[in-house]
Amino acid sequence: MKKIIALLLVALFVCGALAACGGNKPADNNTAATADQKKSDFKAGFIFLHDENSTYDLNFINAAKAACENLGVECILKTNIDESNACKETALDLVDQGCGFVFADSFGHESYMIEAAKANPKVQFSHATGTMAHTEKLDNYHNAFASIYEGRYLAGVAAGMKLNEMIESGKITADKAKIGYVGAYTYAEVKSGYTSFFLGARSICPTATMEVQFTGSWYDETLEKEAATTLINNGCVLLSQHADSMGAPTACEDAGIPDVSYNGSTLSSCPNTFIVSSRIDWTPYLEYAIKAAMNGDKIDADWTGTLGTKSVVLTEVNDKAAAKDTQAKIDEVKAKLESGEIHVFDTKAFTVTVDESKQLNVGAKVDGEGHLTSYMADVDTDEAFAGDTEVIADGYFHESEYRSAPYFALDIDGITLLNTKF
Repeated sequence: MKKIIALLLVALFVCGALAACGGNKPADNNTAATADQKKSDFKAGFIFLHDENSTYDLNFINAAKAACENLGVECILKTNIDESNACKETALDLVDQGCGFVFADSFGHESYMIEAAKANPKVQFSHATGTMAHTEKLDNYHNAFASIYEGRYLAGVAAGMKLNEMIESGKITADKAKIGYVGAYTYAEVKSGYTSFFLGARSICPTATMEVQFTGSWYDETLEKEAATTLINNGCVLLSQHADSMGAPTACEDAGIPDVSYNGSTLSSCPNTFIVSSRIDWTPYLEYAIKAAMNGDKIDADWTGTLGTKSVVLTEVNDKAAAKDTQAKIDEVKAKLESGEIHVFDTKAFTVTVDESKQLNVGAKVDGEGHLTSYMADVDTDEAFAGDTEVIADGYFHESEYRSAPYFALDIDGITLLNTKF
């Protein structure tokens, strides 16, 4: 009897062991297969204001393709989507196509993206240059930007090097070191951009001044070329821009005026005048956000890329147009920015003439020399653009630290705005 019981126990043990081994392995394989299947089935959708003809949108398109390829997910691109209800309809269409992550690239898309996010709580939505994610507090809606003001500052350093070369060669005198800048709108993003560029240039060429001509459009080649031509006719000896077409670079090439581009190299079309370009590389953010969406992980409400995350980059310097040793100087200043030795918006580097009649300068406080001592920025955006957050500390303006989108909205001395209706 004992022998029979023992044999039965052995049999049961062996069967149990075989069941355990045989059962676990297929289960693990099935789990892995399911995970791989989910990864291969994941789709990311992208909404762009324009198409590849816009340097701004092309920069996003390239990043979207690269991020999806790196992660092995399907990429669905939608171009020429207006800042209207068309954005919401497109976002909903992308959800219907099975996208688990939807991204839009233009400021005016934001309210429509929020509506789509509220209607689809299980889908993750991200938006570039927006301001409302940290106040909307939706688990599935996020904003992202980068400290591009640092990239523009570095591009400004290249501009300052060129101005000094022109002065030293006798081509211009120091008092004629006037920069022209083609801007789209008088938004904080544009102001932050041209101001940081100017500060970079003036850190190298102290006599530099700037004139800004706005177009009232993010992408209009005719208007941008006309604006650039106006600036050149006004005596500007070097140009840059925050606008998305080839209008300004082409005008510079035609006139033989050095140009610092934005969002990508214009070397192929402007080999004689293109110096360098700063841009945001959106690949690091898109990889981070898509991967988080795939894995069900939390995505930051406001994400700011930096030089350190390789989100802020410059193209190669065109030695044919740039001043000698420009790349070495850029590398030197970049290292100081990364270490915190210098700050773009150091309050001792610029002055502000506070004019209470100008809404954007209301709330700024300055010392006897015109240096900022206090500024309440409109971080929690409202219709009145009321300041709500003190952003002056440790001797500098803390741009893109309290939210990702820029909020530097000051008019500083040395920069003249030729038109302000936009």
